[in-house]
Amino acid sequence: MTHDMVIALRPLLAAEASAEAHACGAEPDDLEQAVWLRLLELLEAGGPPPDPPGWLRRAVRFEAGRIRRTHRIERPYSREPADDSERGPEQLVLASARRHALRAAVRRLPGRCPRLLEALLSPRDLTYREIAGELGISQGSLGPERSRCLGCLRRLLAPEVAAHEVRG
Repeated sequence: MTHDMVIALRPLLAAEASAEAHACGAEPDDLEQAVWLRLLELLEAGGPPPDPPGWLRRAVRFEAGRIRRTHRIERPYSREPADDSERGPEQLVLASARRHALRAAVRRLPGRCPRLLEALLSPRDLTYREIAGELGISQGSLGPERSRCLGCLRRLLAPEVAAHEVRG
C-alpha cells in the first residue's frame, strides 16, 4: 500500500465509516480501523484491489454488517463476571479457615488481650462502654490496651503469614 493510496482513500473511508457507523452501533474510528486492517491483509495476500474506491465502499458495508450480526448475537452479562458478591464454597471455606486461625491466635495472646479482642470481634458489635464494663476496665484505657493487643497479635501472626507467602 502506497502512501498516495492511503492519502487518496482516507477521506472516502472517513465519510463511508461515518455514514454506516450509526446504523450498526459502532464508532466510526473502529469501523475505519477494521477496513484498514482488511486492506492490509488484502495487499499482503495479493496486491491492491483493481477498484480501490469500490472495494473500500463494499468493505465498509461488509464490516458494518458483521458488527450488526455480532450485536444481535451478543448479550450483556446480567452481572459483572468478576462479581464476588455471591461467595462460592471455596471462598466460604477459606474465610472460615481465616477466622479460625485468627481466633486461635487471639487465644494465645498474653494477659487481658484474648478477652479484649474477643469482645471487639464479637458479632454483638459491642460499644467501647459495653466492652469496658464487661472487662472491668476504664473506657479511656480501652484504646491504648487495644493497640498493645493488636501489636502483640501482629507479632504473633507475622511468622505464620510470612511462611505462607509464595516466593519467586
